[in-house]
Amino acid sequence: MLSNNLSVGQVVRATSGKEQGRLFFIIKIVDHEYVFIADGKKRKLGKPKLKKVKHLKRYNVINDDVKNKILSEQNVTDAFLRVQLTKLNNLI
Repeated sequence: MLSNNLSVGQVVRATSGKEQGRLFFIIKIVDHEYVFIADGKKRKLGKPKLKKVKHLKRYNVINDDVKNKILSEQNVTDAFLRVQLTKLNNLI
């Protein structure tokens, strides 16, 4: 399945819905079909979006800073996510 290749901190682009075309980080993998995504702007960490994996275009970019902070349950802020996505948006 596709979710076997997904990781927390991975950059994805929404391909459908209101968020279409926007970049997000995967915050949590629910199961093989769903993940939680957030970008720190419209979709904040306090209320991440539950999204089907098939509605996401995934990139082979995993931000280690975001991944490590989320997995170690450190204080991750929306501003931190925005800064990291802005850096990556120019590269993708």
